[in-house]
Amino acid sequence: MAEMQVYIVGGAVRDELLGLPVKDKDYVVVGSTPQAMLDNSYKPVGKDFPVFLHPKTHEEYALARTERKTAAGYKGFVVHASPDVTLEQDLARRDLTINAIAKASDGTLIDPFNGLADLQAKTLRHVSDAFAEDPVRILRAARFAARFTDFTVAPETNQLMQQMVDAGEVDALVPERVWQELSKGLMEQKPSRMFEVLRDCGALQKILPELDRLWGVPQPPQHHPEIDTGVHVMMVIDYAAKQNFILPIRFAALMHDLGKGTTPKEVLPRHIGHEIRSVDLLKNVSKRLKVPNDCRELAQVVAKFHGKLHQASKMRADTLLEFLMELDAIRQPARFEDFLKACEADSRGRTGLESCDLPEIDMIKIALKKVLSVDAGAIAQQSKTPQAIKEAVFAARLCALKA
Repeated sequence: MAEMQVYIVGGAVRDELLGLPVKDKDYVVVGSTPQAMLDNSYKPVGKDFPVFLHPKTHEEYALARTERKTAAGYKGFVVHASPDVTLEQDLARRDLTINAIAKASDGTLIDPFNGLADLQAKTLRHVSDAFAEDPVRILRAARFAARFTDFTVAPETNQLMQQMVDAGEVDALVPERVWQELSKGLMEQKPSRMFEVLRDCGALQKILPELDRLWGVPQPPQHHPEIDTGVHVMMVIDYAAKQNFILPIRFAALMHDLGKGTTPKEVLPRHIGHEIRSVDLLKNVSKRLKVPNDCRELAQVVAKFHGKLHQASKMRADTLLEFLMELDAIRQPARFEDFLKACEADSRGRTGLESCDLPEIDMIKIALKKVLSVDAGAIAQQSKTPQAIKEAVFAARLCALKA
């Protein structure tokens, strides 16, 4: 393959130019064929277009290719890869200019779409109108805004994304891909920016209408100085990100107040019973987006019980024990810890209260420790029936709590 030319492309070039760690390198191969790659011991992967693994490094090498839109959605493409496809043609099909820079083996940068200038200007700009052919690119642009927190979306790119939403392109997104991008965005440095970009172009209303309707919904200012529910939820997920919390906690933080969007206007700014409404809405979201079980289950617990936690310090010992049992804290202490972290984010995701004390969380941690100190196995050996065991264990745990 003497005529073959290999370039590093995409994120590896972008991150190196930004002075960030380079995790994975992607290569594009110009002037080659699938058979030539196979003849040189490259291993094929992927069905939609010719991508190969290097025989020694196992890094991905993709043949230079072009794409032609044939149907709605992100799968409606015909891919053309051949030795006559140029590097510039391959770069032209990429999403953002900052991802359309290539580097040759001698270190020379190939930048036909001025990605370097946009890196310096901290701008997320689409490469060409081909951006509009793939609705996943809206999600990716939003995700990059959450990663590169000082970058802004170019006005013309935002306008193009609005046109895509109006044309119904977002409606063709499959749930798995939406969840993939949303979950990645939640794990970025400032997740709120992802939802800010999605709101600006109208995509959030299509993808997560349950979340989108929270903006403009007031809350009692004595509890929520930021007042707006949407603003509060964004502060909560950014706090969770700042604490480096895991994905299930961040997703729970995002979903915990959905019910406030369905509070009758005549009772605002109070939100009586919003927790149960949040759980019902969350179930719909989880089913629609095929959310993984660990994220769904924790989010349901947080949505249902985050309000009740604030009453924990006022509970009698028996009520507190029943609350711990409702939370399944005794059987699932690790999930209970995650629940408390999500509640921490909820409490501190408020204007002026970012470092507030958390007495209920501190107290209920001690309560669980007391409950877990009871040897339920030893008690079970002294009781004859399941009901007797249940009552004896509860009594012993209650005694530990009262002590």
